[in-house]
Formats: sequence, structure tokens, C-alpha cells
Amino acid sequence: MPRSTQAARPAANERYSVTLVPPAVEAIERLTESTGLSKTDVINRAVQIYAFIDERMREGSDVLLRNRDGETERVHIV
Repeated sequence: MPRSTQAARPAANERYSVTLVPPAVEAIERLTESTGLSKTDVINRAVQIYAFIDERMREGSDVLLRNRDGETERVHIV
């Protein structure tokens, strides 16, 4: 699926004000502690990863995780 030229250009920085549900707040806290990244960096990365996964799933791909034992698990994002 081709991307529009507008989507290909880097956008200027934008500021958003959002209300996060408690599980999202807890996830951000865990990630900032485990990665040493700022909340802004964690949220930016999360949005980019979600966009990447969403695009691939729309193309018909599955999201799979393989654990250390080699067992594969299909990830469902609802």
C-alpha cells in the first residue's frame, strides 16, 4: 500500500495532552525505569512501534513472538 507524500515527510514537533488509563501509566513507569528513557521517548517509541505493527497487520502479516525455548506465540492486538 503506497504512502502519501505528506506521510513520508517528517512532521514538525507537536505537543499533545492526553489522559492515560492506569495500566498505560504503570507501563510507562516500568519502561522509564527499565530503559532509562524519558516518558516522552517511551511514548514516541510506543506510537511508532504501534504504527509499524498496524501497517504490517493491515498488509496481512501476523505478529509472532518466539520465547527462548523456541515456542512461538501469535500476538493479538485489539
